[in-house]
Amino acid sequence: MPGKGAGLKIADVSRKRVSSRNSIARGMIKLRPETIRMVRVGTVPKGDVLTVAKVSAVLAVKRTSEIIPGCHSIPIDGIEVDYEMEDDKVIVTCEVKTESKTGVEMEAITGTCVALLTIWDMVKELEKDEKGQYPTTSIGDIRVLKKVKV
Repeated sequence: MPGKGAGLKIADVSRKRVSSRNSIARGMIKLRPETIRMVRVGTVPKGDVLTVAKVSAVLAVKRTSEIIPGCHSIPIDGIEVDYEMEDDKVIVTCEVKTESKTGVEMEAITGTCVALLTIWDMVKELEKDEKGQYPTTSIGDIRVLKKVKV
């Protein structure tokens, strides 16, 4: 019966060969058009939103195994974080590369999610309504676009 004493089982990758792996994850944050304009021109009171979000994503990728118990600690050989801005949203894409026995999709998803959360944190004062709520702000469409093992 699931949940009864099942605990956590870490996948045994000891017999796997090291191989080149990469993964790309993407997600989006919906924001008010006025907030997007402020991000574009760099006038958000908390600072340079996209640079801070990129740094946060890199830190998160490197610490994925510390925050997700089932993830193995693996060497990270490359991280790229990119943004696309539309009138009412920012789309974050995070690509992670490694030479390892296991994949990096969780690292790519974690980097994407933390970048999105950082963006929200940096613009939240601009997104709140008169009641202190976030009626239009949302994070979503988070998914792995690509997972490669060579």
